[in-house]
Amino acid sequence: MAGSEQELADAQRRHWQSTYTAHPGMYGEQASDPAVHAASVFRTAGARDVLELGAGHGRDALYFAREGFTVQATDFSATGLEQLHEAARAQGVEERVATAVHDVRDPLALPDASVDAVFAHMLLCMALSTKEIHALVGEIRRVLRPGGAFVYTVRHTGDAHYGAGTAHGDDIFEHGGFAVHFFDRDLVDALADGWVLDEVHAFDEGGLPRRLWRVTQTLTR
Repeated sequence: MAGSEQELADAQRRHWQSTYTAHPGMYGEQASDPAVHAASVFRTAGARDVLELGAGHGRDALYFAREGFTVQATDFSATGLEQLHEAARAQGVEERVATAVHDVRDPLALPDASVDAVFAHMLLCMALSTKEIHALVGEIRRVLRPGGAFVYTVRHTGDAHYGAGTAHGDDIFEHGGFAVHFFDRDLVDALADGWVLDEVHAFDEGGLPRRLWRVTQTLTR
């Protein structure tokens, strides 16, 4: 990783740690709409265990657990995962939720073909280079079982914040302390190479609103 990329990654990790500390449970307890969609996709595919990347304080991981899935939740914020663990215990789903601090720039600490499904809500559009995003999707492909589903969401280049704030190159712009890699459709299609691209669904979220794509793709058997 280049020096400037490492500096940005370190700054973002510190920013998220301080944000979760200052605003516990900042996204609330209700599951995101993409997580509700993903649970339906995963259930239809016969999945039993879910890996969530960038789980934060866990509103979606906890939803998956309440829906009966076994969940492995990762994030690079230890503070967020501590909040997730406490909430899992309070909700009585602690036995179905495991947490691990992990930076997705590093390989996943999981065996090949070891999970049924993967979910990532706005994780791929964090301050990751295109090269790092491709490497991450390669790792997801490695750990998914054949026929496994991957559902992710990303902010795209139609978003109002695209091109605003501090430019870091590679379609990464920082606004309000949060750095975002805005996706174009070519990147979505490139990440689906070798997969079945089931759906690219456009939706809005939040008060801006944020413009996102919800992508569902399946690993061929």
